[in-house]
Amino acid sequence: MRADVRQVADGIHLVHGSDTNWVILTEGDEVTLVDTGYPGDRQLLLDSLAAVGSSPEAVTAVLITHAHNDHLGSAEYLRAAHGTPVLLHPAEVPHARREFLHQVTVGQVVANSWRPGVLPWALRALRSGGTAHVPVSAPEPFPAAAADTSAASAWDLPGRPVPVHTPGHTDGHVAFHLPDAGVVIAGDALVTAHPTARLRGPQLLPGMFHHDRDRAVASLDVLAELPGDLLLPGHGPAHRGPVRETALQAKERAV
Repeated sequence: MRADVRQVADGIHLVHGSDTNWVILTEGDEVTLVDTGYPGDRQLLLDSLAAVGSSPEAVTAVLITHAHNDHLGSAEYLRAAHGTPVLLHPAEVPHARREFLHQVTVGQVVANSWRPGVLPWALRALRSGGTAHVPVSAPEPFPAAAADTSAASAWDLPGRPVPVHTPGHTDGHVAFHLPDAGVVIAGDALVTAHPTARLRGPQLLPGMFHHDRDRAVASLDVLAELPGDLLLPGHGPAHRGPVRETALQAKERAV
């Protein structure tokens, strides 16, 4: 399997790994990496950095939307091997340390195994390290920010990402707004496809994946307030069109 790296805007690349995505933001010789895929995606992650002319040493920070294994997979590797800071919402820091785990359980997967696509996805997830123990030993919190660029004005990182708290999928889930580019990196607050979902297009993940589905639905209103015309989801292809309409379409499908 090769890394599927797609340039979606100037200096912004969406990478499709094993049923999950990450984003590479480039500026000169430096990179911001948003999420890291499954543990088993490590070579794909390294290949994706090489594909954009970069390397692990050039990653100035790893920003994590939330601490599920399919997004956190190589964060500790980059921190330990290259000294890369791993940054999350304060509520997600203990999750990344694995003081607790808000992640779909094996029992929930088994209970939903009759649904089309669940068993093939589960087998791939197991092979990719979906149940591996991959804590980050020294994750760092960033200030919980809203959709106000002044809240993160001190963030001198490639892409100038602004963290936006979008709880529900996990308590500390965040999206990242790139105001200058009109882009929202949604993580799992809003996706456009998933192997266990029958729908395509803007939507929430199936209910078994959310720690608090009601809060996840409410967070779609937060995304709807972010100006932009390109949404990069944690699962599925990029979606072009007003982010407000994209988020509200997902909310209509969720209720």
